[in-house]
Amino acid sequence: MANREAVAHLLRRATFGPTADEVDAAERAGPAATLSGLLTPGGDDPGAVATPPPRLDVDPYAGIGKESDRDDRQRANKIRVEQVQQVQHWWLDRMVAARHQLTEKLIFFWHGHWATDVQKVKFARPMLGQLDTFRRYGAGDFGALVRAMVRDPALIVWLDGQKNTRKAPNENLARELMELFTLGIGHYGEADVKAGARALTGWTVARGADVATFEAKRHDPGDKTILGRTAAFDADGYARLLAAQPRAADFLAERLWFRFAGDSVPVPAGVARPDVTGTLRAIFTDPGFGRTRGQLVKQPVEWLVGALRQLDIRPSALADPLRKQLQSGLDGMDQVPLRPPSVGGWPAGTAWLTTSSLQARLRLAELLAQNAAPAVGQRLAAAPAAGRVDALARLLVVDRWTDRTRAALTPLADEPKRLLAAGLVSPEYTVS
Repeated sequence: MANREAVAHLLRRATFGPTADEVDAAERAGPAATLSGLLTPGGDDPGAVATPPPRLDVDPYAGIGKESDRDDRQRANKIRVEQVQQVQHWWLDRMVAARHQLTEKLIFFWHGHWATDVQKVKFARPMLGQLDTFRRYGAGDFGALVRAMVRDPALIVWLDGQKNTRKAPNENLARELMELFTLGIGHYGEADVKAGARALTGWTVARGADVATFEAKRHDPGDKTILGRTAAFDADGYARLLAAQPRAADFLAERLWFRFAGDSVPVPAGVARPDVTGTLRAIFTDPGFGRTRGQLVKQPVEWLVGALRQLDIRPSALADPLRKQLQSGLDGMDQVPLRPPSVGGWPAGTAWLTTSSLQARLRLAELLAQNAAPAVGQRLAAAPAAGRVDALARLLVVDRWTDRTRAALTPLADEPKRLLAAGLVSPEYTVS
């Protein structure tokens, strides 16, 4: 693989979508320096600083009581919906604006891993807090992240942890903690689930709160036997036990490989590390990673954010109706941030290539082409007509077009916006 193709492949996977200028800079720096910059970016991220999280008021339902009428509840619900939309719009804008792209993409990865749906949580502030937890712990020691998540208020509400008491243990969080978050199916037993549920008792989230609190009277302090170890496990002890299992590092490596490399090449042996950054470095430098080029279908959010970055469109700069169309487009492609379909997160691969999602993608591509920064259209128009399809490939960081795609794009060379929209829905752009 040529040097430019190698760094372009790395950037397509480790960012939401690189610009041509970013690929130019990476080609000059070389793969090793580019990877180090992605994994350990120095200093503050000016893009992130310029897009601070929204300040949300208290849960409007906190003031709803028995005396409240239907109108009061409808108003409170309306405010809740508006707060959720505010976070969704902010997060999409942050993904586009961020310079430390791998940091932001990891946050989105963890959102799909610890999949938590705001429609059950209802209140936006715990969801915003969960994203901050991913930001603080998501690139480091996996055990620290697990310990933070067992007391994450959004996850606790999502998996009924606030109903988990010593008198009536609720097994939902304990089961998913082992099955989906740390070990995987087949690496624990039903007795481990029951004992794990007892370890997690005591943590609760009050109505309208965005923090979890520990109530000792609800906690089971007795000995529990989990994965062959017996102790008076509490939530922290249980989390430490899970993260210390050799299987946990392998599980983490499998999930990261699946999301950043795909399933066309088996997970290489020896890439597992106890920390996320170390595992990613091993993944991105493994020879097998290069063989995954052109094999991974972009998730809708990845596709959209990458296109926004390459066309120099900031969602926050768009008129409100256009921002709503972006959100509607993601809904049409079945991937809306803060709304994963289940605790298992979103699907992957060809599951995204449905007829309905293609129609939504086409509509969004036309919207994006119409709202691309003037310099983007000028850059395409400045290229000779015969070279415009190649100029489009450079703009969208596509290594090369197949003969079939080139034949479809060439008749559009004199219509830059139509050419751009067609490029965004091409197989070479949809599959990285």
